[in-house]
Order: sequence, then C-alpha cells, then structure tokens
Amino acid sequence: MNVTPVTPPRPIDVAAVFPQLAPLARTATRLHPRPGAPTWHDSSIGGPLLWPAEEPWPHCEEPHVVDGINPARSPADLRLERRIFAASHGRDLTPEERETLERIRPPRTYPVRLAVQAYDGPMAMLPVAQLYVRDVPDLSPPEGKDLLQVLWCPFDHPIMPRTLLFWRSAAAVTDILDTAPEPPAVQFDGYLPEPCVLEPEQIIEYPDHLELSEELREQLKQWRVPQAAEEDMDPDTYYDCVLSNAPGWKVGGWPAWDSTDPSSQPCSECGTGMEVLMTVATFEEGDDAGNSWSPHPHPGAGPYPGHRGYNATGVQIGSGYRQHLFVCPAEPEHPHIELMT
Repeated sequence: MNVTPVTPPRPIDVAAVFPQLAPLARTATRLHPRPGAPTWHDSSIGGPLLWPAEEPWPHCEEPHVVDGINPARSPADLRLERRIFAASHGRDLTPEERETLERIRPPRTYPVRLAVQAYDGPMAMLPVAQLYVRDVPDLSPPEGKDLLQVLWCPFDHPIMPRTLLFWRSAAAVTDILDTAPEPPAVQFDGYLPEPCVLEPEQIIEYPDHLELSEELREQLKQWRVPQAAEEDMDPDTYYDCVLSNAPGWKVGGWPAWDSTDPSSQPCSECGTGMEVLMTVATFEEGDDAGNSWSPHPHPGAGPYPGHRGYNATGVQIGSGYRQHLFVCPAEPEHPHIELMT
C-alpha cells in the first residue's frame, strides 16, 4: 500500500511572524512524481495521453537544428540506455550492454567536430504531463473541462522546449488514440520525460522575496540572520529556500526567481496579469542544507540510479533550472507563456 508523501511543516510559520504575508499566501499542489506505468486514465508525467483518435497529434513546425556539439538521439535509444543503466546498477556491464551503449553514444574524439544537422519537416511533440482536476486541486480549468494535457517539442525554441496546452473533457474522449507518434530525435536527454505516476499534495506558498515590498524585504533581511544561523544556512537564501515556495514539479503557487528578476506577465489577449499554472522542474529537492522540503516517505529515485535530486522524471531544463508555464487566470485558454528561472 502506497503512503502519500507529506511535506514536513515549515520550521517557522513566517506569516505569523510577518502578518503582511498572510494575504499573499497561495496554495500549490506538489505532484511528487515517482517511476511507474501510468495509463490514459491517470494523472502522470511522461505517460500516455487520453487523446481522441480523430484529433491530429500536435507537431512543431519550427526549425529543428542540432548544434554540432550535442548529437540528438532517438527516444527509443534513450529509453534503452536508461533501462541498461537501471538493470546494471551494482554490477559490471555485460559485453552486450557495453556494445549497445557505445552504439548509442559513440566515443568522442577531440576536438569535437560534429556536423550541424537540421531535421526536415514537422516534429511530433512529446507528452509532458496529463493532469485530471480530480487529482490536482489547484487546477482551474475552463468551464466544462476537467483534464489538462501538456506537450512539448524536444528541441530548444530558443533556450527551452516549446510547449502546448490542451484543456478537454475526459468524458468526451470515447475513441482513444492507441499509439502516439514520436519525434525521430530528442535534442537533449532531459527533454524525454520518464513515465511517472503522481502523488499530489497541496501546500501553502509565499512570494519570492523579490516580489515583496521594499519595507517587508528589509524586515526579513534583519530577521533572517539568526534564523539562518540556527539552520547553518546563508541568510540571503534562507527565506526563499526554506519558507517561501517548494521545489519540484507543481501546479499553482508562486514562481521562483533564482536566475532572473521578477517581471509582469500580462495576457496578450486581455491584459490580465498571468499566474503560474505549472512548474516543470529539474530537481525535486530544494537548495536548503537539510532538504527540509523532502517529503516523508520519499516518492523514490530516478529512472536510473544516480540521478541527482531524486529526478524521477529524467527532465532537465537548461543546466538545472525550472520552466514556469504562465496562464491567464481570467481565461486559461488564452495564449500562455514560458519562462526559465
């Protein structure tokens, strides 16, 4: 029997210390992905989608070019490589396994001089997430819809995958697409999500310190020094890492601004300020010294042993960032935007 992971309570109720934060609280749903075999009817990361057989599968029409440094590989080869690493954990590779791995990743000669390769024609998009409203309380779907499907192109456009969002009614899908098309290549290994089942958990989050008023930031700055010392942490990161928002894949909540400053994101259709729909994360663990966001029990390790941060999904954004998907709260089907942070 599986036990739903639970995030430990924050070491301090920061809204009790700073009542100004209380009206800024937002709920977020941590998805807690773990390796599994999801079906069409499950919420999942990297699993099959409940896709109507009569509806064309999305393809990306933009250019797809391999940069000449990182050779693209087929989804089938990447999955085979992951299976070999998982099966051989704790033992030596067999000659057959070694031969297969060398075929997938031929030894490089330096300096690296790979030909720049362009792929002709549309590129089939890959399933990233399927989320049923029944499982994820922080989803706010359009009227009559109860299912969100997220797909992306496994190539940079220009610095991260280009995503598509589909809201639909699950009951309206009666003839399901049996096998989805796949792209011939994936630009980076981390753009092929590993199938994961989800164990959603709702938590409370507060804004990144950069989104707070100058007065409140100054109060936090003075207060956090002794608090951080008790946790053996850098006081400059204590609030953001321990008290404001959770790491990992999640729906709703507040965005993190680790690598860029906050910026307003008005809807291109109606001008409404956009909010985070979903966070696609490289790591499930936080940056605090004690991994205080690590749930109990832990959902499990990655697709093959050794994945840093219990990265069950196998996804990597940039060199270890997040991809936030922002949507219009007034009309979720207005065009969304993507930001890497």
